Amino acid sequence: MTDLGASDGAVSPRITALEWGRMEVDGLAPGKDFALYPGGGRPWDWAEHGTRHDPGIQSGDVRDLLDRGAEVIVLSLGMDLRLRVPPETLAVLREAGAEVHLAETREAVALYNALTGARRVGGLFHSTC
Repeated sequence: MTDLGASDGAVSPRITALEWGRMEVDGLAPGKDFALYPGGGRPWDWAEHGTRHDPGIQSGDVRDLLDRGAEVIVLSLGMDLRLRVPPETLAVLREAGAEVHLAETREAVALYNALTGARRVGGLFHSTC
């Protein structure tokens, strides 16, 4: 698994292209899903923490972003809004004091890109359903 950098106060990488099933991110090889954070990013492996469309994004996935210094978290819900976020995951973010945004993937990408450079932003991005 390729990992671009660590959380050292650096700017989060920008998403430069998005289409169904494919994303491009500064400094990373193109891929389908990404976990991005201050100073880096990597392909998002859903199996790592047990994420599936239902029950949704698992708390381990967001903890990884928090551990890498993200204070604002953008979670994409997929292009067709099929990816869920269970209450347990939102509770982890709330307890950490993170600002959280949930949005359809295109909207999530636009928000995330607008925040890069200005905030310590991280996000999980799903490029299909």
